[in-house]
This record gives sequence, C-alpha cells and structure tokens, in this order.
Amino acid sequence: MTAQILHADHLLTMDADNRIIEQGAVLIDQDGRIAATGSIAEVAGKHPAAPVRRLANRLLMPGLINTHAHSGLLRGTAEGLPVWEWLRQHIDPMHRVVNAEEAELASRLCYAEALLSGTTTVVDMWRHMEGSARAASDLGIRAVLVPYVAEHPQHDYFETLDTNEALIERWHGRADGRVHVWVGLEHMFYATPEAWRRCTEMSRRHRVGFHTHSNESQFDVEETQRRYGMRPIQALQEFGLLDAHRVLLAHCVWTSEDEMDLLAAKRVGVAHNPVSNMKLASGAAPVEAMLARGIAVGLGTDGEKENNNLDMFEEMKTASLLAKLSRLDAAALDAWSVCRMATIGGARALGLDQTIGSIEVGKAADLIAVRTDTPRMTPLLGGAGGNLHHNLVHAVQGGDVTLTMVAGRIVVDDGKLLSGDLADTIAQANRAVPLLFERRARWLREHETVDALHG
Repeated sequence: MTAQILHADHLLTMDADNRIIEQGAVLIDQDGRIAATGSIAEVAGKHPAAPVRRLANRLLMPGLINTHAHSGLLRGTAEGLPVWEWLRQHIDPMHRVVNAEEAELASRLCYAEALLSGTTTVVDMWRHMEGSARAASDLGIRAVLVPYVAEHPQHDYFETLDTNEALIERWHGRADGRVHVWVGLEHMFYATPEAWRRCTEMSRRHRVGFHTHSNESQFDVEETQRRYGMRPIQALQEFGLLDAHRVLLAHCVWTSEDEMDLLAAKRVGVAHNPVSNMKLASGAAPVEAMLARGIAVGLGTDGEKENNNLDMFEEMKTASLLAKLSRLDAAALDAWSVCRMATIGGARALGLDQTIGSIEVGKAADLIAVRTDTPRMTPLLGGAGGNLHHNLVHAVQGGDVTLTMVAGRIVVDDGKLLSGDLADTIAQANRAVPLLFERRARWLREHETVDALHG
C-alpha cells in the first residue's frame, strides 16, 4: 500500500465540531491510516510527493457503522408478523436447518451489500461464523462477529459458548485487525444462570465485547418480569451481564427511565434499529432520552429479513422520521445527531471511537465517497450553515456511494465491488435458498410447530 491523497469537493470529518472542509483532502499513509486532513492546498502543499486522486462531484466522509445486523437469506420471505411469532414461524426453524456453506454465502452476500452502500463496519450476529470471518477477511469489511449463542437445553439449535470461544481464539484480531469476535447471546431467555456467568467471564478474560437483544418488544418486558420479577436491563444487571468487558444491547425500544439511567451508569452502548422496529411493530425507542444521558447510541439495520435491506442511509432517514413522528415534534432527532449515530456514535458504542468513526489524524482510513451530482443532492450548500448534513440524512441512498475504503484499501470503486465475484455470489444464493426452504418446510412438517421460547 502506498501513501495517497484523496481530494473531494466536500470533506465531512465528523470530528467533535462536525467540521466540513470545502475542497478537502485526506492523506492516507502506507499503513492505511489518516496522516493529514485539510484543504487540498494545505495537504498537497505539505506532501508534494504523494499522488492525488481527485474525486470530482463527491463528498468524502467516514464509513458508516452498522451496530446490529444479521446475515441471512430470508429477504422478503418472513413478512407480516410481530417479533415473537416471526421468530416462531420463520427464524428459529431456519436456524435449525441452515448449514455452514449457506451461512458463509449469506455473509458474503450481506457484506457485499454493506460495502456497496457505504458501510465499512458491521456488527453481525449469525451462525457458523468461521465462514463469516473468511468472508469479512476476503471482502475487506471491518466486522464485529457475534455468534448466535444459546446455552439452554430447549435451544440447542444455536451456537454454544464453546464454539463462540473457539472463534475468539481463532479469529479475533485477524485480517490486519479488521475482524473482531465478541461474546454473543441471542437473548437472556436462551441461557441458564451458569451461561450468564460464563458470558461475562469470557468477555472479561478475552477483553472483548458482549452483545445481546434486550427490551425489543412489550412481550420481551412482560416475559422477563414474569420470569424474574424485574425488567430486562435490570435483570441483565442483576445477573452480572452488564459487568462484561464492554456491552452493546440491540433495540432497547421498551426501556424505562430507570433502565436508561442504568445504561448510562454502566456505559452500555445501544444499537437502534428503526426500520426493523417499525416493520415488526415493536415500537419507537426513546433515542433522544438516551442521547441526553450520554449513552452511546449507534444505528443498525438488523437483518435482511426484517428490514429488507442493509442501506444505512435509509436507516438514518428512518431514525429521524420515526423520532419526529413518535414525539409529534418536527425538531426531534436532528440531522447532525443522526449523522453522528451512524459514524462516531456507532464507533463509541463499540469502543472503537479511537480507531474509526471520524476522519481525524491517527485513525484508520475507513472512508466513503458519495455522489453530489444527483437530483437528490441538489441544491447542495456547503459549509457549517449549509444543508449537506440534511441531504445526507433525508435524501442520499446507498446507491449514491461510489467509493468505499477500509483501512486504506479501496474495496468499492466506481460503484463496483473489487473483491469477490458478486454475480457468482448472487447466483449461488438463488440456487441455495430453495434447498434451505425445503429443509425448513420438512422440519416444520415433522415437528408441527416451534416455540421461540420453549423449544
């Protein structure tokens, strides 16, 4: 890798001041890190030997960070149900029959989609994640891999803490540091007290994060209260799961004031999934109340089946609109707040804000270029008082991304994926899915039904 300068019409740094540099430039060193930022005149003047790549009619900004996703092959096939019925009828049967080859194919497809639409980091909770690690390594994405773990005799169709730990030992820190492996748990219900304790112990011993779903639906809250006599986040605290090395909770839709205070006190990150929460009729998370408490809130797409795409720009727009609608306040969750959730806020939720999330000297060069010569971006008014951030949140789509760089390596150029054969991946997925569905249908016929809570 050789040092180079990227020069765009607008450079959105997402630093503490949300600084926008007109005719901005970024010097990327041979190690794939940001060595200098400023105007093209400043950066090129100080580094005359570095080649300059001109990105005309482009906005350069940090890569987007998807803090909660699931690889999968069920897009458009699991529709019209609330979350627990959706799990019972579609998702859990799929987990019982999916094989390692299909799981890896799903990750390759989803990581390609992410990179093409401007996501440079993804938190993926999935199955058979040796394949996910290979996919992340090959395609060039930065990935936090979180195995779908269940440690309960009634949920023996997920990963185990043993396979989770093996993945940590084999893959954490690989691919030049792009692959991270965390401790995962599908849901607190899906584990025994012994497993809860081991989750925390593994996280602390390996110094990796812990990720699970929490407070996603009213049913989630009611069932936790029935079983344990307390609300979900209070139960996580009571059972020691908030004492892991780092904690990231997905959804947190039905979160009380006391629970939000606890999240803030324990420095727990939250992954907000507005599209999924709307589609599954789960509700609207109290995002602004969390942000007001200093909680690190990132954005997530959730999976391909509950979204139905992995476009983080769409997620940004939906986050803003959902907050405005749910509060009946047109000023709720402003564009700058949403931009930060998708970048530096997501990095903070993952504990990676010293490495990614903004364009600042010393950080990894995880960058994307977005077209500005589209009707969606017109008019474009640069500078601190302009409309650039509003257009990014409310107008841009993932297809407007033309260049994606991760750790200084260009992985999407001119809108085309440079690693792997995308057409072949799509063809393989279309061949594999009917066979997966046949096995799922056969399992359902043989077992009549499956209960997401009780097996």
